[in-house]
Amino acid sequence: MNLKQKALRLPPKKISQKLILSFTVIMTIVGIIASYIHVKTQEKQLLEAMMLGADQLSGSISSATWHAMLADQRESAYQTMETIALKQGITRIRIFNKEGRIMFSTVKSDTGVVDKYAEACFMCHSAEQPLVKVDFPTRARVYSTPDKHRTLSMITPIYNEPSCTEADCHAHPTSQNVLGVLDVSMTLEIVDAEMAQLQLRVILISFSIVIVMSLFIIYFTKHFIDAPIQHLIAGTHLVSEMQLDKPIVIESSEELGELARSFDIMRVRLKSALEEINQFTEGLEMKIRERTDQLKVVHQKLLHSDRLSSLGQLSASVAHEINNPISGVLNLAMLMQRIMKEEGVPKERVEEFRKYLSQVVNETTRVGRIVQDLLAFSRRSKPFRSKIDFNTMIKSTVSLLEHKLKLSAVLIELDLQSDLPTVHCDGSQMQQVVINLILNGAEAAQGKLNGKVIVKTQVNANQDQLLLSVSDNGDGISEENLSKIFNPFFTTKGEGKGVGLGLAVVFGIIEAHKGDIDVKSELSKGTTFIVTLPFDETKTVEQREFEKTGTIA
Repeated sequence: MNLKQKALRLPPKKISQKLILSFTVIMTIVGIIASYIHVKTQEKQLLEAMMLGADQLSGSISSATWHAMLADQRESAYQTMETIALKQGITRIRIFNKEGRIMFSTVKSDTGVVDKYAEACFMCHSAEQPLVKVDFPTRARVYSTPDKHRTLSMITPIYNEPSCTEADCHAHPTSQNVLGVLDVSMTLEIVDAEMAQLQLRVILISFSIVIVMSLFIIYFTKHFIDAPIQHLIAGTHLVSEMQLDKPIVIESSEELGELARSFDIMRVRLKSALEEINQFTEGLEMKIRERTDQLKVVHQKLLHSDRLSSLGQLSASVAHEINNPISGVLNLAMLMQRIMKEEGVPKERVEEFRKYLSQVVNETTRVGRIVQDLLAFSRRSKPFRSKIDFNTMIKSTVSLLEHKLKLSAVLIELDLQSDLPTVHCDGSQMQQVVINLILNGAEAAQGKLNGKVIVKTQVNANQDQLLLSVSDNGDGISEENLSKIFNPFFTTKGEGKGVGLGLAVVFGIIEAHKGDIDVKSELSKGTTFIVTLPFDETKTVEQREFEKTGTIA
């Protein structure tokens, strides 16, 4: 992680980092304040010591000057002050008279009159009547020289004492309390150097303390806070990944330990709940499999029942259909029996005999075809899907129903697309679908003038599905019944005419072939059932085109 990415993480988001940063900042602030107070206290004490020394030195000089002046030895007093000024730390000694004129200075360039309202004199001369007695701290001042060195100056008033006023050489009146001022200036370079060293020591000590305390805080936070929290987070991640076998144990602190125990209890309960759910799910899946197997058996029975019902209707129709050609065969046989003599068929009637015999062959062939179609429909076989010619299957089915439709006075029309591709399906089940739809349409159109059922096949626009529609011009289906017609045992027919299983079976067969069935109906106009079936759910349009023409479009 580069510096830019680290900078983007500020302020820190981890609680351990926040604690470390907070404690470090607090210690740093406290250390700075404590160091500042300590340095200022030391500086104040040093200055007070310097002031006390300066006051004592100023008093000594004032006393020596007083004795020299009392003995009228002015030059001796000046020489003493010059000798003292040569000592280390003393920069200047001056004497002012009452008017502020410099009477003596160890610096020869100091001449003239000082400003009474300057900072050094303002304490005494701020009022209309100058102060006579001034306390010790207020007589000291600290200022900086032009060369940036600090200097301490101590002002000591020289009072007009009785011993001075009685001397022969004294020239001042008795009413004058202060004769002048002694100003002793001392450099603070030593104090400043000592303070600089003190500041450096304080900074180093404070920095060392902050570093040591920060390291301790980092160790404490990482060991007692961050590590348990990371352990707890790892445990939550395991729980989120549904790994519930690893317990969560934290013993670093009572609070985090209690939190870990509570979370571990939740983990154990979640594990138990999941085990119960898994057991329930397994039991439910087993029951679903059992119910599915039972439903499959019931569905097969339902298909068989519907097939038997259709077979019963067809049997009566086929019986009538077979009766006509058999009666014709019987009549033809009787005619041929009359033609036949003991010596054989007379030559003049051979052509007639052959004609009757040809009619017998045609009628018996018709009977055989009807019986064969009926047997093919009634044969109960296992579901088997193969490629079938849908148009041929529809024609064969219509031939079975032709006599029943004639008896119902219903005309059937076929509109079959000639180049229809083969359909991969169960032919027996599809024949059952067509029979149910045609019979439903015939029953709806029965009794109507020009009752009619239209069966139409075509290919959809995408060339991948067969569209089968069965339409009638019956009374139609009411809107409230449209959503119920595919429900088992729902019927609008009269008692004894149906149990409502036909369309339910049709729906199940179409759904099993991954197809769809839709119904459109208008009252008094008729109903249309539209069945959509994939030609082969495992093949694409291009593959079927190649199988048909040998080329890919």
